[in-house]
Amino acid sequence: MPSPRAHPIDPQGVDFLPVSAKLATARFISAGIGSLIFLAITLTPLLLKTTGVWPGYPAWLAWTAPALVVLVLVWELLLIPRQVRAIGYAEQDEDLLIRDGILFRRIMVVPYGRMQYVDVTMGPLERMLGLSTIHLHTASPGTNAVINGLPAAEAARLREQLSARGEAKLAGL
Repeated sequence: MPSPRAHPIDPQGVDFLPVSAKLATARFISAGIGSLIFLAITLTPLLLKTTGVWPGYPAWLAWTAPALVVLVLVWELLLIPRQVRAIGYAEQDEDLLIRDGILFRRIMVVPYGRMQYVDVTMGPLERMLGLSTIHLHTASPGTNAVINGLPAAEAARLREQLSARGEAKLAGL
């Protein structure tokens, strides 16, 4: 019996493999660093106002900007786990399916025969957490096929698998 579809646009009988839960940790760290930078920037006028160096700056604006930064951070912290759970991929006989999105769901179908090369990247934060990102480059310049948050070993396996399937499909032309 085929597996039930999780969402209306998911293909029938396809089981998507999830990315690593460590991707949420990486996104939490990135969001925290970005928020700290913006918080420092938005708190600077408030600190200058209290020291009397910058008179005439409205007090409500001095408090509103940091409050908005904190509000956006809280929103991101609530949203990130759902975003990570929504990312998945499935290897099929003829193509690779990539799923992502919460509000705007997207399923990208990448035929193996259209793949030109597969990139695996690791930034410093990804290296620290043992994660990788796979970029699939196809014959179409508009394709933005990316799978974030794969464990390094799985990314290496998938790179080899996709390269082999791509070469096999090109050889059949």
